[in-house]
Amino acid sequence: MKDEIKDLRISDHMANERTLLAWIRTNIGIIAFGFVIEKFGLFIKQMGLILGKVTAQTSSPIHGYSTIIGIIIISFGTLMSLLAYINFRRVERQIEQRATTYRSSEMIYALLILTIISVGIFLVVYLIQSKF
Repeated sequence: MKDEIKDLRISDHMANERTLLAWIRTNIGIIAFGFVIEKFGLFIKQMGLILGKVTAQTSSPIHGYSTIIGIIIISFGTLMSLLAYINFRRVERQIEQRATTYRSSEMIYALLILTIISVGIFLVVYLIQSKF
């Protein structure tokens, strides 16, 4: 019986680690997406130079928005990695203490959803503004 409980705890720890790794993969994707958005402004500026719509002396305001949005997204991915690790450690303690109930971290989910909605709105505004 004691071995069965130990096996269940090992399984729980492994599931907790898989969850942490899934969060890390997601956050790496978010950080990479922020980097791409930040560099997209440079691409737009270079295309403007090639097409003659922007001179080398003028600065495109669109480039500034993409840089700000990119930095925000990269910061968010980094923050989410830290929160994922904190959540991992909290769940690990719950497993070790043989807690009878699991308490998920609603803050992480709410932060992720609100940030994705905010980024989506910023990107829609950004793309509409760059068209006109």
